Amino acid sequence: MPLTSDSLYQRPNWLFSGHLETIYPALFRKVEIQKPKRERIETPDGDFLDLDWFNTGSTRLVIVSHGLEGNSTRPYMLGMAREFTQKDFDVLTWNFRGCSGEMNRKAIFYHSGATYDLDTVVRHAQADYQEIYLVGFSLGGNLTLKYLGEQKSSNPKIKKGIAISVPLDLAKSCEKISTGENIIYSRRFLVSLKEKVQNKSSLFPGEISPKALRKIKTLREFDDIYTGPLHGFSNATEYYRVNSSLQFLELIEVPTLVLNAQNDPFLSDTCFPTEMANRLEQVHFEFPKHGGHVGFTGPFPEKTYYSERRAVEFITFDL
Repeated sequence: MPLTSDSLYQRPNWLFSGHLETIYPALFRKVEIQKPKRERIETPDGDFLDLDWFNTGSTRLVIVSHGLEGNSTRPYMLGMAREFTQKDFDVLTWNFRGCSGEMNRKAIFYHSGATYDLDTVVRHAQADYQEIYLVGFSLGGNLTLKYLGEQKSSNPKIKKGIAISVPLDLAKSCEKISTGENIIYSRRFLVSLKEKVQNKSSLFPGEISPKALRKIKTLREFDDIYTGPLHGFSNATEYYRVNSSLQFLELIEVPTLVLNAQNDPFLSDTCFPTEMANRLEQVHFEFPKHGGHVGFTGPFPEKTYYSERRAVEFITFDL
């Protein structure tokens, strides 16, 4: 499918850098939307997931997955939910393990390739819907693309997918976010991740030790010591290699949009695979010059963002 090189997105003049485009909506955006209905479901391994439902009575459902250390209440999640409910879709925003405000029951938590949990959510929700659409932000975007590649056409209810600000290459993107002026982001993530490990270590002292936390300075080191081994990978290298969604793009069999801003401080050059555009039948690439990471702010900050409008356009357009 063609690469959309001339994106219609134009950032507001006062957001004059990728960092501002990333930070402003995360800190200052407010989204007014109906209060969702919270549901807790059990996972096959005895854990739980917390889901937030925005119901309109539709037969079409959009399932939205958040980013690293995010949750279902983040402004970007609520903005996407509001846009689709206004277009008469039902929306389900879900929380990864340990992200809903309550520690999950197992020693594991979540990771970039934990598609088994997304599958649990889809299977739980699908009975009441004729059509299902998947939207993912950042880590949730990687999860969404990997899931679509693994599923192929096995679930006919899944019609389209969208991944926004997605680190297609986990290893290279981890390097990018942990260097130079971008390191402020990785340090912020590390504070939250280390706190979770500290809390979990008291619940699972035989499986998780907090001793290494003090010496960890980068996300890769954290993934090497904790994320990888906790979830069955020998180290960070194997974890990144197995779960990077870049390798799953050619397996996707439903129309899918990848929306990545070229000035995204989280993404490496390998997250813009322009050479793949002509040989992939189902995956559409749009790489605007601006947008930041999970940004794409509209002309009026509290209103619809470009990523939300673009998601609705892509899903409702008859390809």
